[in-house]
Amino acid sequence: MADTKSFYRLDSVNSTVIFDCQSKTPALLYFGKRLSEQTTETMLTQLATRQEVKCAVVEEAPISLSPLLGEGFTGAPGLELVNDSIAWSVGPELQEVRQPSAATLEFVSVDKLRGIEVVHSITLDKSTDVLSAHTVLTNLGDSPLGVNFCAAPTFQLPDSVSKIVSFEGRWSNEFQRQSVDLVLGSFVRENRKGKTSHDVFPGLLVHNENAGEQHGECYGFHLGWSGNNKLRAELLAEGRRYVQMGELLLPGELTLAKGQTYQSPSIYGSFSSEGFSALSRNFHRFVKANLLSQAQREKTRPVHYNTWEGIYFDHDVDTLKQLADKVAPLGIERFVLDDGWFKGRRGDNAGLGDWTVDYKIYPDGLSPVIDHVNSLGMEFGIWFEPEMVNPDSDLYRAHPDWVLGSQNNEQLSFRNQLVLDLTRSKVVEYLYKAIDDILVEYPTIKYIKWDMNRDINHAGNFDGKPAVHQQTLALYRLIDRIKAAHPGLEIESCSSGGARVDYGVLAHTDRVWTSDSNDALDRLEIQRGCSFFFPSSVMGAHVGPRDCHITGRNVSIEMRAAVSMFGHMGIEMDPRELTDHEYNALKAAIALHKEHREFIHSADLYRLDSDDLSINFGLIDEQKTKALFAYNSVRETPRTAPNKLRFVGLDADAQYTLNLVWPVKFEEYRPSSIAAVNGQAFTGEALMQFGLQMPISFPQTSLIFELTKA
Repeated sequence: MADTKSFYRLDSVNSTVIFDCQSKTPALLYFGKRLSEQTTETMLTQLATRQEVKCAVVEEAPISLSPLLGEGFTGAPGLELVNDSIAWSVGPELQEVRQPSAATLEFVSVDKLRGIEVVHSITLDKSTDVLSAHTVLTNLGDSPLGVNFCAAPTFQLPDSVSKIVSFEGRWSNEFQRQSVDLVLGSFVRENRKGKTSHDVFPGLLVHNENAGEQHGECYGFHLGWSGNNKLRAELLAEGRRYVQMGELLLPGELTLAKGQTYQSPSIYGSFSSEGFSALSRNFHRFVKANLLSQAQREKTRPVHYNTWEGIYFDHDVDTLKQLADKVAPLGIERFVLDDGWFKGRRGDNAGLGDWTVDYKIYPDGLSPVIDHVNSLGMEFGIWFEPEMVNPDSDLYRAHPDWVLGSQNNEQLSFRNQLVLDLTRSKVVEYLYKAIDDILVEYPTIKYIKWDMNRDINHAGNFDGKPAVHQQTLALYRLIDRIKAAHPGLEIESCSSGGARVDYGVLAHTDRVWTSDSNDALDRLEIQRGCSFFFPSSVMGAHVGPRDCHITGRNVSIEMRAAVSMFGHMGIEMDPRELTDHEYNALKAAIALHKEHREFIHSADLYRLDSDDLSINFGLIDEQKTKALFAYNSVRETPRTAPNKLRFVGLDADAQYTLNLVWPVKFEEYRPSSIAAVNGQAFTGEALMQFGLQMPISFPQTSLIFELTKA
């Protein structure tokens, strides 16, 4: 082994990460609450000394950053490689530790026998306490190197970790939390949908027995990748445990020639000793500081109107002008023309791929609509689904070989569309030119809703090889190229709602569409789940129709607006159907959102430990001078009066003036206990330790309270 130090340490404001390099391969020794300088690495290794047990190895194989079968590790290896000389075992040895910056370490290991270099790059963001790490694999040998699996760095967990929270779901019901015990063996989530998927969000929480929103030790890990993935948390028989994440590669998908390199997707991790909400605040700060562009961080998030649930494919110039006339006085700032504007697109069975304006519907092109929208003071956005093609399209008729497929297998039907092969340069050039032509012809288009409405079930490219890895990278490059050619253009990542929501795509886009469900009750749970990793400023959240088109549920305009208010707000309905009461309430809600928008998108999130009666949360600025708390009743209470709302995160010694700011006319339709406290001042201690008695109200009621330090 090269002459390296025995230990390497990174510190952030609240966390310490220590790596043990005493063995052949580097391993994580400690990741947790920041340690003082008095606590040495040697102390930790002494405290970790394990006793030899009967009928077991004398010294266990390390859980290194890439644990290896060849070292005797009996868990899941971090590297699975194959060539003429490798059947199952590789043996890289640490050669060098580089530190390109104060926050980054690079552990360079080489297997000289087999000609393989493995570099683990670890960065601990000092201000946000979020660790990001990836593995770089290089073939130094002469023969091709097959890569079956190359995980991002594997992290050993403390033995206090006993619970796992994963995020699963389906279309229109994403980010549903599932909690299980960490028991002997592996907890594994695999995704082969060719995109992030509705089913398995690539993130896990691991925590101790007693962790909650405001207390307890917990870790969060997320794989920032928009393709196939594999997540694992394992408890080994001897009691050690670890988390491992990486890209799921299909058989034969990745082979490295001499000198070629593979970089794994990054794993993002953070630790909190103060519960899940503090953990989420770490991730939120990281996203804002490191994934979003400076321009996006500085720009106010405009309130959207999206045409989809208002008119679907029933496009008409006069109708669109009517919609614009109706929504502009509400305070809408961006008008987004959804699916149905391009050639032959009268339903979901035709037209995808033919990205030219349908002059049968728009005889003078899009200019009359865009000019009208702009004249009302709104930006204009437009919908694309570039990766897809309908068999009933000019593009497919001309190039049926441009789609992904599986040789000798019939394509599964999925929304009447197929997936274009982005590993072909001609396909990418066609898509770039088609999108660029629209943006050049209509230069005031400032926003693209980039959709992807099917899974990649047949992931083979033109030469018959699996293509999800290259397809995903090609997508990132195409988005970057379009944005570079059109400075100021914003792009939303949508995939039938929240099936492509991850840090990988967010590094190239500006917001995500959280879910196709605009049902306020569904959205409370969906947005709550999403908020574990994503800040409100990137979560698209729309006020949908009176009767939700997906669930059929009728929810009041007040609650629909309140739920939307705490994301990147928008509306998606036919505004001509609104009653006067609904129209005025929606206008008031948008005005309230704008009044507090900068605060909502910058404040710290505090989720409350909610029961099945209500889903509640608060936002507090860093100085604890202002707060907004939302109480969302979702069903009838079993007792006469609902429970008190106990606030969190306030300055206990400060006085706060309490005001109900939503709904505007709550007290007019029911005599309320709120009247006794509205406008009054209370200590933070009283609000947190005693709480506020909630008023008797109908189920499905949202109340928003503003607290200002007196």
